[in-house]
Amino acid sequence: MTLITITQNFGGEGMAIARKVADELGIELFDDRKLHRLVQASGIPYSEICRFDEKAPGFLDQIMSHRPHVFMDILESVIYEVARKGEGVIIGHGSQMLLRNFDCAFHVRVFSSEKKRVDNMAAQLGLSRDAALKLVRKRDNEQRGFFNFAFHLEMDEPSLYDLIIHTEKLDIDTASSLIIQAARSENIRTCSLHALEAMDQLSLEKKVHAALLKIGVNMSNIVVEVPAKGAVHVYGVSGDHEEMKKIETAVRGVPGVSKV
Repeated sequence: MTLITITQNFGGEGMAIARKVADELGIELFDDRKLHRLVQASGIPYSEICRFDEKAPGFLDQIMSHRPHVFMDILESVIYEVARKGEGVIIGHGSQMLLRNFDCAFHVRVFSSEKKRVDNMAAQLGLSRDAALKLVRKRDNEQRGFFNFAFHLEMDEPSLYDLIIHTEKLDIDTASSLIIQAARSENIRTCSLHALEAMDQLSLEKKVHAALLKIGVNMSNIVVEVPAKGAVHVYGVSGDHEEMKKIETAVRGVPGVSKV
């Protein structure tokens, strides 16, 4: 089984490389559209997802103050659910950070210079180079803002990646071949069952977090644990018996919860 995350900057060749890798390995590609569909299944309108994806909280002016954290919990639960399958290519969405301790994942950083990305956007979108430059820099700032907000780290931290590819010197075919060759190695293909079970439990934990945030629970007073498949333990301080029952009802309503 092979699970690969690919991180790129806006306008780079990361998506083309990801498609080629997924096709060659015969595994599923989880791009923006597919991940958005999975998040939508959690009950969040597509219009709100688009406003949140890889943007800092400052871009959420019309959303209640706790909503970014709801989105993060749901996004994390989706990434963990994908990881639980043990195979696939995930592009972006902080997947390299969310899965940094996941034994099965192989993390790739695709780096393209600003000049090359501006050229790509000018050609693809029919923009002037000045307009393409402004667009690329705007998206770069948003992506950095999202990563800093969500993980308090810089996305170019080398320790997050197993392989870093510079597309100034390597074309799409060569870059894809490097990733495919690495993915087929025995060290990468060996995936621990414990890691897959952990992803299952983390996914459920994040769904419960999101459900409680949606009903306005102060999560600074609450601890959620998933010690076994389907079992959820909730500890903490509740304002009154009515709130406690409200919390229990919300948790029991989360798909996959069998015991509270």
